[in-house]
Amino acid sequence: MKNKKEVSTRRLLGIAGMGWMFDAMDVGMLSFIIAALKVEWNLTPEEMGWIGSVNSIGMAVGAFIFGLMADRVGRKNVFIITLLLFSVGSGGSALTTSLTAFLILRFFIGAGLGGELPVASTLVSESVSADKRGRIVVLLESFWAGGWLVAALISYFIIPKFGWQVALIISAIPAIYALYLRMGLPDSPRFTAVKDKQKVSALESLRKLFSKDYGRQTAMLWIVWFCVVFSYYGMFLWLPSVMVLKGFSLIKSFEYVLIMTLAQLPGYFTAAWFIEKFGRKFVLVIYLIGTAVSAYIFGSAETTGTLLIAGILLSFFNLGAWGGLYAYSPEQYPTIIRGTGTGMAASFGRIGGVLGPLLVGNLVAQHVSISTIFMIFCISILIGALAVFILGKETKNQELV
Repeated sequence: MKNKKEVSTRRLLGIAGMGWMFDAMDVGMLSFIIAALKVEWNLTPEEMGWIGSVNSIGMAVGAFIFGLMADRVGRKNVFIITLLLFSVGSGGSALTTSLTAFLILRFFIGAGLGGELPVASTLVSESVSADKRGRIVVLLESFWAGGWLVAALISYFIIPKFGWQVALIISAIPAIYALYLRMGLPDSPRFTAVKDKQKVSALESLRKLFSKDYGRQTAMLWIVWFCVVFSYYGMFLWLPSVMVLKGFSLIKSFEYVLIMTLAQLPGYFTAAWFIEKFGRKFVLVIYLIGTAVSAYIFGSAETTGTLLIAGILLSFFNLGAWGGLYAYSPEQYPTIIRGTGTGMAASFGRIGGVLGPLLVGNLVAQHVSISTIFMIFCISILIGALAVFILGKETKNQELV
């Protein structure tokens, strides 16, 4: 008979993971929708870049506001609010007929998404024992790959036949799931234990992040989050469009990106195994270096085979690194400022998510080569790896306080 704690951990992972998967489905479809909107609305590269960037502006605002809220009203409540916000916004954006209306709704979708991700990882971190915590949070992140896979399938089979609007309506289904979450999801036991004893003001929480005790962790997290998000959204939101620029048809580019997406799952699963065996720093540094090398090869690839292999490795290493980052971030702070600290790091990172797609749009418009663009992302990722290597402290098996 399985023990109660094991079942409870699996249930929490399933509930939080499904929300994570729906989020990924929305972000994943956006890269395909941008490629479809370019054709339907005759968008310029700069306008295409703004779609991804507005999404990231919303994510920055959401991570900041909802991170602060999570330390006051609880992880569970914020998790549900953010999931509803992005789901309703996603369904509404299917009804838009202009770029302006689409961008406004993308901001609200991004706010929900930006708040949900760090809060969900904080909730799971605080609910799992130290010896399993890293692995469970990386497995939580692996639901992101499932969402991207569903997004790629919907985009490949639905968008060409039925249009991007139908794809967006399908992505709104999580609103119903978010209501179901209210019935049985427990809040973090660590938050429940300290919420009435040690609660601090929002201003005090922010001050603590830059204090002597936590300033080094904050600097490290902000650098690595910025570098990872800048490169991820710059590269992955443009993947289908980059494939088109390299001479493939829209349908063929969707097909290749679907193949690359499959590599995300082994990336997560290997990171989940390594993170408890070798530690958080090892996983982050090695997987970020792997991402940088793959980005360089992808950008300079001249044959279909090289492009596919580099794209597969890019997905494998990049998403494994994301899993390590989400496991590592909540472990840097105590419970009373954990939501704020993780949310602020994610919020600062989202500034990179604003700049990445805009940069690609502008560089493509100026006919800068794809190899040069991907070299910029390669360097960015290496800076993130260096920050973790120099400033990061190992938190494997460390009890949360």
